[in-house]
Amino acid sequence: MRVKKRSPFITGILDGLPICLGYLSVSFAFGIFAVNSGLQVWQAVLLSMTNVTSAGQLAAVPIIAAGGSLIELASSQLVINLRYALMSVSLSQRLDGTVTVPHRLAISFVNTDEVFAVASSRPGTVGRRYLYGLILTPFFGWSLGTLVGGIMGDLLPAVVTAALGIAIYGMFIAIVIPKARSERPTALCVLLAVVMSCLFHYLPALQAVPQGFVIILCAVTASAVLALVAPVEQPEEVDDHA
Repeated sequence: MRVKKRSPFITGILDGLPICLGYLSVSFAFGIFAVNSGLQVWQAVLLSMTNVTSAGQLAAVPIIAAGGSLIELASSQLVINLRYALMSVSLSQRLDGTVTVPHRLAISFVNTDEVFAVASSRPGTVGRRYLYGLILTPFFGWSLGTLVGGIMGDLLPAVVTAALGIAIYGMFIAIVIPKARSERPTALCVLLAVVMSCLFHYLPALQAVPQGFVIILCAVTASAVLALVAPVEQPEEVDDHA
């Protein structure tokens, strides 16, 4: 008996389900964080549906809540989310002929770290139908988690929402710590950014700098200093014809 081959779109949906489940918990915490910061539930959901970037959204909420300028908001998002452009360029080398420019623009909207990792691990080229399936469930999970978190933030006791609100910070700590423990330059970069952030927070002369520009200055300065002082060595290419 001949087994019917699964369509690329369904395969993409199934491959995206683990990402969807992971996004539910993170976006749930973001929804609570956003509502506790002063945003309405619909604003938090709209923010998730139009951005799909955990770090960028986490940085954007304090700027929006504080009434920061559009330049401040856009600049911080450019610095934080620049990695997505690099991932999109890398993934574009694996796309087949069905992924034309309009489809590339649509798919890149949800080209998150996890989506990029799954798509890049596929053997051979990657088609349009598979990618649309792959981004569908993560987008749904990210939006739904934000909605549920925003609603629960209004219903749960304050002590519970305060505890859940810091869960998203725990996610970023979990991402940074393993890398910092294994690579000394990364640890120094993190330490320098933390020191600079504390200076901006505690020194009266620096407290007037808007939050968005503090993020930009700390991230760019720490990265530039460590790139000069302790650049990451690239592995030497092996000549197979030698």
